[in-house]
Amino acid sequence: SAQNSAGISTLLEAEREAQKIVAKARAYRTQRVKDARAEAQKEIESYKSQKESEFQTFEMEHSGSVQKLEEQAAQDAEGALQRIREAGVKKGEEVVQVLISGVTEVS
Repeated sequence: SAQNSAGISTLLEAEREAQKIVAKARAYRTQRVKDARAEAQKEIESYKSQKESEFQTFEMEHSGSVQKLEEQAAQDAEGALQRIREAGVKKGEEVVQVLISGVTEVS
C-alpha cells in the first residue's frame, strides 16, 4: 500500500510537471504569435510608408506635366478658335455672296 501510495504520488508529481511544461509551451507559442503579428504589422507599416512616399514622388513629378499639358491644350484650342474667327472675317462676305447667289439664281 505504501508502495502504491508512492507510485500514485510519483504519477501526480509527473502530471503536475507535464502541466507546467504544457503551460510554458502554450505561453511560448502565444508570445511567438504576438511577436509575429507585431513584426508583420511593422513590415506592413514600413511597406505602406515606402509606397506612400513613392506615390507622392510620382505625383510631384507628374503633376507639373499634367498642368503643362492642360495649358498647352487650352492654348491650342484658343489658337484654333482664333483662326476660325479670322477665316470668318476674311471669307464671311464671300460666303454670304455665294449663299445669296445660290438662292436667287435659277438653273
